[in-house]
Amino acid sequence: MLWTLTVTAIVGLLLFDYIFHVRKAHIPTIREAAIWSAIYVGIALLFGLLFFAVGDAEHAVEYYAGYLTEKALSVDNLFVFLVIMASFQVPREFQQKVLLFGITFALISRTAFILVGAAIIERWSDVFYLFGLALLLVAGQQLRGELTGDKSGKDEADNIMVRLATRVLPTSEKYDGDKLITRINGKRVLTPMLLVMVAIGATDLLFAFDSIPAIFGLTQEPYIVFTATAFSLMGLRQLYFLIDGLLDRLVYLSYGLAAILGFIGVKLILHALHENNLPFINSGEDVPVQEIPTTVSLVVIVCVLTITVVASLVSPKGRALRALQNAEKFAFRYTKLDQGAAEEEVRQAEELMDRWTQAAEAVPGKFRSELIEHKDKYSSVIRTAHETRLDSARRKGVEAPVSQGIVDSSGPSV
Repeated sequence: MLWTLTVTAIVGLLLFDYIFHVRKAHIPTIREAAIWSAIYVGIALLFGLLFFAVGDAEHAVEYYAGYLTEKALSVDNLFVFLVIMASFQVPREFQQKVLLFGITFALISRTAFILVGAAIIERWSDVFYLFGLALLLVAGQQLRGELTGDKSGKDEADNIMVRLATRVLPTSEKYDGDKLITRINGKRVLTPMLLVMVAIGATDLLFAFDSIPAIFGLTQEPYIVFTATAFSLMGLRQLYFLIDGLLDRLVYLSYGLAAILGFIGVKLILHALHENNLPFINSGEDVPVQEIPTTVSLVVIVCVLTITVVASLVSPKGRALRALQNAEKFAFRYTKLDQGAAEEEVRQAEELMDRWTQAAEAVPGKFRSELIEHKDKYSSVIRTAHETRLDSARRKGVEAPVSQGIVDSSGPSV
C-alpha cells in the first residue's frame, strides 16, 4: 500500500506539471520558478521527516544522503540537457516541455534500473564490488575530463539514436510549435522537437549507470532508493529556470561530484569486503574492514557540495564567468528596448551595460579564453549593443560616451 500511495503521488505531480505548466508554452518567471522549486524541495524534505516520525532515524539519514547525492547528479545532468537543447536550437518557450520529458523518462528508466539492481543485490551481494569500481571509474573519468578540458563524450548531442532516426525516418529542419510530428507537402515528418527528446532520453540512460550505483552505495532499501531518486528529479525543471545562468557559474561542481562518487565507490568496496563471498578474496570469508556509516556519508556529501558551490561562486574563475555572462546579458537586453522606452529605463539599461562591460574587460585573459567557447558570439552581442547606443546618440545630436570596451577573442577590447 505504501508503494502504491507513493507512486500515485509522484505520477500525480507529473500529470499536474504536464497539464498546468507545460501544456501552454511559456517562459516561467523567476517568481514562478522560485515558488514551485521551493514547493518541490519542501515536499522532499518533509517526506524524510516521516521516517523520523515513525522512529526510523536510520532510514531517514539514508534518504537524505541519497536525495542530496541524486539532486547534485541531476543538476549536473542539466548541463548536458542545455548542450543538447542548444545543439538543436530549441526555442526557450519550449524548453520546459523538453525538460519535463527528460525528467519523466529519467524517472521511468531509473525505476527499471532500481528494480533490476535490487534483484541482483538480493541474489549476488558481491555485485557491490562492480558498483564500487564503476563509480571509481566514473569519478576518475569526470576528473580527467575537467583537468584536460575534454568533455566531448559527455556533451555529445548527436548520439546514435538521433543519427538512426534522421537516417531512417523523414525529418524536418524547422520546428512547428511544440509538435512532435508535422506535415510538409502533405507528408508526415518528425520535427526537431521529437529528435531532441530522443537525444535526451538516450542520454538519460547513460546517466542511470552512475546514478543508481551511487544511491545503492548509501542504502540498499529499494523504497528509499526509489523515493530519493524520484524526489530529486521532481522540480528539476523549475530549478533550471530559477538558477538559469548560475548553472554555468558552478565551475567546480564536476570536481565535487567526482569526489562524492569516488567516496561512495570506496564505501561500496568496503561494504563488499565486509560481506565478501568471492573465493579468491580472503578464502571467501568476510574481510574485517571498517565500514563507513551512512551518517558520516551524509556529512561528507553536505560538506563537499557546500565547499564546491561556495568555491565556484567566490573563486576568480567563477567571478570572471559571472562578469562575462552579465556583460552579454545586459548588452542584449539593451538592444531589445522599445524605441519608445522611457529615458529613465534607457539610462538604467545603459548603466548596467557599461558596468558589466567594464567588469568583463577586467577579466584576466586566461579566464576569458578558457570560459568563452564561442568568443565571436559574445563579442558581437556586446559590440552590437554599444554600436546601437552610439547610433541612437548621433540621431539625437548628443555626445555619447565612447564604448567602455567590447569583449574580444584576441585582446582586451576593440
